[in-house]
Amino acid sequence: MNARTTRQDFAAAARVYPTWNAPLDKLPIRFTYGGREYRGMPEGCRISHELTDANILRAEYTAMLDDRLEVRLTYTEYRDYPVREWVASFANVGSADTQLLEYAVLGGALDGGLTSFVWSNGDTCRDDGYEWFTETFEDKSALTIGPVDGTSCNGAAPYMQIKMQDYAMRIGIGWPAMWSVTTAKCSCGGGEFTLGQKRCRMVIRPGESMRTPRLTVLAYAGDEDHGRNLWRRWYLAHILPREHGEGLKPYVCLHNWNCEGKPEHTAATEENQCGAIKRYLEHGLKPDIWWIDAGWYPCDYNWPLTGTWHPDPARFPHGLAPIGKMCEENGIRFLLWFEPERVVSGTWIHENHPEWLLSTYDENGNPHGNHLLNLADRDAWNWLVNHVDALIRESHIHIYRQDFNFSPLGNWITAEAEDRIGAIENLHVQGYLAYWDELILRNPGLWIDSCASGGRRNDLDTMRRAVPLHYTDVGYGVHPIKQKQHRSLFEWIPYFRAHNMSWDNPDGTYGGNRPVDEFAFQCAMAPALTDMTGYLSEDAAFAVSRKMTPVWREAAGLMLRGDYYPLTECRKDAADWYAMQFDDSDAGEGFVQVVRNVQVTEDTYRVQMHTETGKTYTFTDRLTGDSFTKTAEELESGFDITLEPRSGVVLFYTYG
Repeated sequence: MNARTTRQDFAAAARVYPTWNAPLDKLPIRFTYGGREYRGMPEGCRISHELTDANILRAEYTAMLDDRLEVRLTYTEYRDYPVREWVASFANVGSADTQLLEYAVLGGALDGGLTSFVWSNGDTCRDDGYEWFTETFEDKSALTIGPVDGTSCNGAAPYMQIKMQDYAMRIGIGWPAMWSVTTAKCSCGGGEFTLGQKRCRMVIRPGESMRTPRLTVLAYAGDEDHGRNLWRRWYLAHILPREHGEGLKPYVCLHNWNCEGKPEHTAATEENQCGAIKRYLEHGLKPDIWWIDAGWYPCDYNWPLTGTWHPDPARFPHGLAPIGKMCEENGIRFLLWFEPERVVSGTWIHENHPEWLLSTYDENGNPHGNHLLNLADRDAWNWLVNHVDALIRESHIHIYRQDFNFSPLGNWITAEAEDRIGAIENLHVQGYLAYWDELILRNPGLWIDSCASGGRRNDLDTMRRAVPLHYTDVGYGVHPIKQKQHRSLFEWIPYFRAHNMSWDNPDGTYGGNRPVDEFAFQCAMAPALTDMTGYLSEDAAFAVSRKMTPVWREAAGLMLRGDYYPLTECRKDAADWYAMQFDDSDAGEGFVQVVRNVQVTEDTYRVQMHTETGKTYTFTDRLTGDSFTKTAEELESGFDITLEPRSGVVLFYTYG
């Protein structure tokens, strides 16, 4: 990689809120308790700090406000990157309810002139998702954003940028529910930024602890490419989950879904799953991951009937263990889908433990059919952990996939009292994160796929524990939409999965469903891949996958160790070219990809790529064997690539 951290970056970080030994009243926390407003931490608080390793400093500030409320602010400083984090907690250590806690936020004044704020609407589960917006504060002095439905990424993404006159910040939020950010331009030209739980007005009961969202800030001095790739490098080094201590590799997923024409895996059986694995292996396609999605439990072909978490005995008389064992025997990871928080009326949990559920009601007082399993309830949490842990072990599951297909906000609101606004949400979030932590602790090597009707709960605290193999429910085969989504993900959450699907018609419109071909692979270049070549395909279809998978795998490896340079805008327009570059300067290699989308009329595109002065680049097309060499000076004016309609090319290069 060549996104090197500079002294100027660390100098910028020093301007973004104070370091651990700053005056207490300058620490970036504000809250109101018992009607009194606090800015910073109170005098007399205990301060401790330690280097957890050579690159991470952690400090804690702890104060008692009365005989009940303990306030703790935790600061983390990454010394190998210009990154700082803050999170606060409020614990009742007494025997009676605390006074009212309100308006607990992190952040504060920003040093320097505020120029713009860049933010995204996240995954809306519609075509308009993954859009980015720039606010220059010309028409307003403040902007407040946040998600809309109780998940962390729907309506506003928990990733954003603040640009000052001579430095900038990339911000990530760790809170899998309702957060709120306000950015304001001060009359002096400077700025202010605050982050908090959107709904926070509560007493805290004895034994409870509430926490704020986590604020993570990477500061940098330099251009957009520099900031983007510093974030990617920090993320891959410190956030991306590990598998047995190693970073995740490029993985191919295969599955046998829509069996017998039924939805998802509602007609999956031991026989048709093991048979499909066998046929793929016989035709030279070995999956890294075997994927079983919704419907493996009793559901009568209706996969949203969640709340009975055991394999359907009619379809899996021996449970899921035979499938898991077959995967292990062939060096394949077994992925299994769950949606534990949504409990449907009539299922096992609903019938046996209604006290664990939070419900909403219609105008007549009748409960709606979807109930929320309350992860703040210790009995519910313990049952879920033990039950799912047993399934993971007995079924030989390597990847736990969790989905979430409804809004929890109304369930939390319905269950709360006037003096407990936001409390149930807060405790549920803590239970959700602790549940994943416990599964990972009990099952070394287990990793988690995060999903919520696509990518609607991929905040930074969730991503510390998971990857978004399924980052959207929109546009798997609509190439311009997918390119827009990938553009955002490469920049902020650099490990994700794509489908090699094509939904374009011969006339260039979308709405069809073509077989997997080379173009489908070209449009699915991502660190992980689901190959949609069916297990009953003819050998010609398997041959396409055998040809293209090595190209994808080599490119995906560079995506996980190289710097990312988008070479075209992504406007979700089928008449646009699409191009990107990944460059690993440590190894002196990379690739450039160019895709001619289905409505592009020009035959030739001029590539303007990132280069290093004085180097000589040798490009190779792995599919044709064609090769050419150019110096960095020759590449300054670009070079032309001519493509047939509806095609793409990946040019791998080395340089020195």
